[in-house]
Amino acid sequence: MQTYTRQDVANHASPSDGWIVIDAEVYDISKFYDLHPGGANVLAQYLGGKEDATEAFFGLHRSKVLKKYKRLKIGSIKGEKPEYVLPEIGELSKVPFAEPAWLTKGYKSPYFDESHYRLQKEVRRFFDEHVADEAQANELTHKRPTESLVRLMGQDGINLNAMRMGPGKHLYGRKLPGGVKPEQFTYFHELVVVQELCRIGAPGYMAGLQSGMVIGCPPLLNDAFTSDELRKEVVPDILDGKKFIALAISEAFVGSDVRGMRTVAEKQSDGSYIVTGQKKWITGGNFADWFMTGVRTSKDGLTMMLIPRTDDVDTKIIKSSYSSAAGTALVTFDKVRVPAKYVMGKENEGLKVILANFIHERWVICARMARYSRFIYEECIKWASLRKAFGKPLTEQPVIRAKLAAMYSKVEAGQAWLEQITYQMCNMTYKEHSEHLAGPVAALKWFLSRSATEIADDAVQIFGGRGITVGGMGVFIEQFQRTFKFDAVLGGSEEVLLDLQARQALKKMPKAAL
Repeated sequence: MQTYTRQDVANHASPSDGWIVIDAEVYDISKFYDLHPGGANVLAQYLGGKEDATEAFFGLHRSKVLKKYKRLKIGSIKGEKPEYVLPEIGELSKVPFAEPAWLTKGYKSPYFDESHYRLQKEVRRFFDEHVADEAQANELTHKRPTESLVRLMGQDGINLNAMRMGPGKHLYGRKLPGGVKPEQFTYFHELVVVQELCRIGAPGYMAGLQSGMVIGCPPLLNDAFTSDELRKEVVPDILDGKKFIALAISEAFVGSDVRGMRTVAEKQSDGSYIVTGQKKWITGGNFADWFMTGVRTSKDGLTMMLIPRTDDVDTKIIKSSYSSAAGTALVTFDKVRVPAKYVMGKENEGLKVILANFIHERWVICARMARYSRFIYEECIKWASLRKAFGKPLTEQPVIRAKLAAMYSKVEAGQAWLEQITYQMCNMTYKEHSEHLAGPVAALKWFLSRSATEIADDAVQIFGGRGITVGGMGVFIEQFQRTFKFDAVLGGSEEVLLDLQARQALKKMPKAAL
């Protein structure tokens, strides 16, 4: 591309023949001048390079805007190089501590090996290229993730749907990215996938992008709860992205107290069941083909069963702080007949099925919170370095530096704790998870959701009005501050989980003398 001197640019200083300079690159905005969304007059002082537009541009626009109008670029300034680091598709961030330590140059980790680095690179590129733009668009339009994208995620060689279900036999025979072998896949590989997904922001859309599968499909993968025949009937289509599943537990009167369910399943003479009742706040429920559902089968007995969508199943969107891209729904079962083969485990032993999945569900929430909070930290330190107040960058203000340091401390502590628990999960049986990790995972979830509360508050203060404005410079801050409380409620409320940790510890408490 051609190079120009600053004087060359000065010769093009009128609206009909106007050039501007942004970060040592020359743009011909003659045909764009009157079309500028912020008004033509804003550009006048920068025509012909009267003022370099770099600082003003990056103070008002995200870098993707520069890429959007790259067709206007005609060259660069001779002898000058761009100073601003722009995010590149699939690449690691160069912002200090924007990546977890294991991905940071110069740092070492006892948990991650070469397979994790290869997987991370391929997964990040996939999400950047195929998911990020749709995520931000659908977050605003409230449209569900496109079925074509979910099917792409299920294709062999990609298999992102299957990898989000953790290690197990469901991966055997599938080709995974980064040359990872199904038999070597661990919770650390799953952690890579979950945390890379969080970088796209758009929390409502993210919830709609197979979160229902992550929490609804595990009973179908557990030999203790299902048959090979049922697994073969249902699971492949879900992992391939052809069918959708949702977990249907909570009700209008039932949240963390799952024993209080009112949805009823009455057994029939042929062994089938008739299910009647409602489930509320069901993630992905509005477009689910299957519902992993908790029902009451006796006065004191709960049963888990897989209910297919039929004409007797009605779903309606529930509007919330999440975008409706999440498909959060009110699900009504109006005398739905469910064959006996769809019972998970044994009748009246559904609580075992529900509890068996809680640790993994909460661990996934922790993985998401830890990475999303770090992403917000990155946004804040970049903005504080760009934004000027009283003639100086925000980072010159001690109060802003204190907020950034506090954010970093919470994020780094949460990630370290998360990785330590992940290591234990990799080296314990599923039964040992329940015995040893229920309390620690519950406490970690509390810590991360409390940290997110403080991070959201500081992030809005750093971004100001942009932090509560849809779109623009503070797009991710607005999304985060509007939705971070979901993780304080989903998978068990903060208060219930913190008490769980204490109760689990006290069960093992010896008569210890001071």
